[in-house]
Amino acid sequence: MKEKIEAIKAAVRDQINKTEALQDVQDIRVKYLGKKGELTAVMKELGKLSKEERPAVGQLVNTARAKIEAALADRMEELKQHEMEQKIQSEKIDITLPGRKPVLGHMHPLHLTRRCMENAFLKMGFSIAEGPEIEDDYYNFQCLNFPDDHPARDMQDSMYITDKILLRTHTSPMQARTLQAHNPNEPVKVIVPGKVYRWDYDATHSPVFHQMEGLIVDKGIRFSDLKGMLEDFLREIFGPKTKVRFRASFFPFTEPSAEVDISCVMCGGKGCRVCSHTGWLEILGCGMVHPNVLRLNGYDPDKVSGFAFGMGVERIAMLKYGIDDLRLFYEDDMRFLNQF
Repeated sequence: MKEKIEAIKAAVRDQINKTEALQDVQDIRVKYLGKKGELTAVMKELGKLSKEERPAVGQLVNTARAKIEAALADRMEELKQHEMEQKIQSEKIDITLPGRKPVLGHMHPLHLTRRCMENAFLKMGFSIAEGPEIEDDYYNFQCLNFPDDHPARDMQDSMYITDKILLRTHTSPMQARTLQAHNPNEPVKVIVPGKVYRWDYDATHSPVFHQMEGLIVDKGIRFSDLKGMLEDFLREIFGPKTKVRFRASFFPFTEPSAEVDISCVMCGGKGCRVCSHTGWLEILGCGMVHPNVLRLNGYDPDKVSGFAFGMGVERIAMLKYGIDDLRLFYEDDMRFLNQF
């Protein structure tokens, strides 16, 4: 029995010296000290010994077990330390190397376009006004010369929340809100950028899109003022060689009204697929503020006059950057957005 215990101790020492991983040490523990281990088996044979031999052999087994556990614990600690040193070396950082620059974001093309448009108007003395996107029918239609049965209401596919509350279909309600908030004897000169909502979705329409409204009301405002201001604006956005033309049109809140075209930004007015070979691209609508709109909002059309205009920010951006599908602005495709 004594020889067997010594043989186990020697075998354990030899195997511990050959271990290279924590699992190897654990395997030795199970092999010799586990429930079915070799030293445990020796312990179970003590009952076969005489009363005189049993204490001495039991003492040898306990001593051997303690030494084996201590040797295993020491080797386990050595291997843990070795693994830690290897991990430190593998994860070592050379602080002399240049750092990794964080990826910086940038402005969305619609925000770039909106800011460019705002800056152009701010230089002309306009101020910026903003209003609610959930609007009352009173401001969205009635104050802008849209009675309940007006056919122009059919031109706009509106998103109603209740019979009288809707998501605004244009930024024009801010014309009424701005006029009613001002003293009729004081001039008004504002632009109104913001989101609007309609039931449209295709390559050139979105149910959510952006408009920029403009309004001037004062004494002696003429259509020629509107024409000159819009020509200056469009040439600043699209370049000094841009040609501008006005075509008679209809809007309920302006009279007379006009559609404004610019020479095609793709072909320079020569005619191409983008402009349907006409050389012109429709860009915005405008006109002199309708006398009824002035009256509905507390102004006397015999004393003051004004003009208003409105345009889509997406439309400007598509022409400015040569984009052929409006939906690209809203799909969050980084391959598209990283170009700006």
